[in-house]
Amino acid sequence: MELPKLNFQETFDFKFKKDKDKFFIYDLVRKTYLLLTPEEWVRQHWIHYYLTVKSYSVSALITEKKIVLNGLTKRIDLLVTEKAQPKILIECKAPQIKLTEKTFEQTARYNSIIGASEIVLTNGLQHINAYYEDGEYQFYRAE
Repeated sequence: MELPKLNFQETFDFKFKKDKDKFFIYDLVRKTYLLLTPEEWVRQHWIHYYLTVKSYSVSALITEKKIVLNGLTKRIDLLVTEKAQPKILIECKAPQIKLTEKTFEQTARYNSIIGASEIVLTNGLQHINAYYEDGEYQFYRAE
């Protein structure tokens, strides 16, 4: 399987397996193999980034959490918590998906339920970072 090189300085030690003609990647948070989709490839980079580079514990990361937004059940991609409080909401898109104002607004709507102080919208190649302060998002460039 040909996977795109994503925009991370680090290289991570992923575990893969193949079953018939499908590829799977090991998720350190859920402790199981998941179907390797383009979006999952992006999410796993972020999981490894927060575990290895930022030294968060596995228990601080929440994946695929259900939320209810306008009566519809949605799932967030990744939430980083600190002392059990939402800190960073990460919305992952496949690398070929363009990050637009509309996709950012989707992430902001999810965060209206979650209440994280920071959000990251990413397709693995481009990352949009914003802090939520005084009722609005302040964009910034991460190091």
